[in-house]
Amino acid sequence: MTDVLVTGVGAVTCQGYGAAALQQAMTGAVAPVPERIPDPGANLRHPLILRVPGVAPGRGRAARLVTTAVSEALRDAGLERRPWPGRVGVVIGSCMGEAMQHESGRCAEDDDGAGWRPTFRLASAVGEWLGAFGVNTSISNACAAGGFALCLAADLIRSGEADMVISGGVDAYSRVGWASFDRLGAIDPVRCRPFDRERRGTILAEGAGILVLESGEHARERGAIGYGRIAGAGWSCDAHHLTAPEPTGEQIVRAMREALGGSGEPGCVIPHGTGTRLNDLVESRALRQVLGARTGEVPLYSAKALVGHTGGAAAALGAVAAALILRSGTVPQNVAIGEQDPECEVYLPVSGPVRLRTPRVMVNAYAFGGNNASFVLEQAA
Repeated sequence: MTDVLVTGVGAVTCQGYGAAALQQAMTGAVAPVPERIPDPGANLRHPLILRVPGVAPGRGRAARLVTTAVSEALRDAGLERRPWPGRVGVVIGSCMGEAMQHESGRCAEDDDGAGWRPTFRLASAVGEWLGAFGVNTSISNACAAGGFALCLAADLIRSGEADMVISGGVDAYSRVGWASFDRLGAIDPVRCRPFDRERRGTILAEGAGILVLESGEHARERGAIGYGRIAGAGWSCDAHHLTAPEPTGEQIVRAMREALGGSGEPGCVIPHGTGTRLNDLVESRALRQVLGARTGEVPLYSAKALVGHTGGAAAALGAVAAALILRSGTVPQNVAIGEQDPECEVYLPVSGPVRLRTPRVMVNAYAFGGNNASFVLEQAA
């Protein structure tokens, strides 16, 4: 089977710009403080957000975040921005796309005269910006979109449709998106605290995560040194409820087991872990089914406690974190929580970093509609 290597990463989060800023935040393990949304028209009970700092207001905010992350990932991979041949693709996942441009389009002061634009245009925006003429696809599987995007990108390479794919996820503030979560009662009034006994929901955040994926042959020909390889992936659907996970976690278990396949047990898991009561509980029980007796030994790294719930970017940023963990050989300590929920029987290191005993990290991504995706990054030969 064709090896799919990760040769470059880029990240934009509330913790700052660049994968180095993300890694520094992971090392520091300090929870970000949500700010109030400067949008009184949203009429939210809990108007909280983790914003990317320093982004000028206006339309196209998500496109600016994702192109910034793409630019870093290409530099990290040792590639220059230039017109790309037809065997280079772009696959970008997003929950809301550029929804805010439609939400603000009725305001005369925000009308730039450009007329109607499609909401899910982010992959197209990246492809146009790069001059990439290969497969160009936007994925919108809700909060698992970034995970599905990376898995699809890997499939394009394995099938021979592309030699390289720029892939990941992005989401920026949207009045409709934030208001929907608020109306569902899914926002924690304090902070995002997955697996905490007192958790009351999540905190939505802006962010973008991008990975450069290449076939092993393509990477070797140009002398690229990768972070690791995409070793496996699993997709499933609960077919249960529009927003709630299926209580037994049967299809979540299936996705994880398919992702692990013959690669063995993971050395670390980056869970979906949103901080909502049911999601964390179901995922914890599913992990116990998959990991069995080793559940108490395999460390979880709770990325959303550090950067919030970035929607369609969540799994992509999880993949960036996984790549950084593989390169360092260390699982950072988690952001401290008050008291771990005794019903969530998983291993969350909070007193310090732990060694990555097996160079293999599994990332989980779940979404409304029962969309589940798990994938594994492991050290490449």
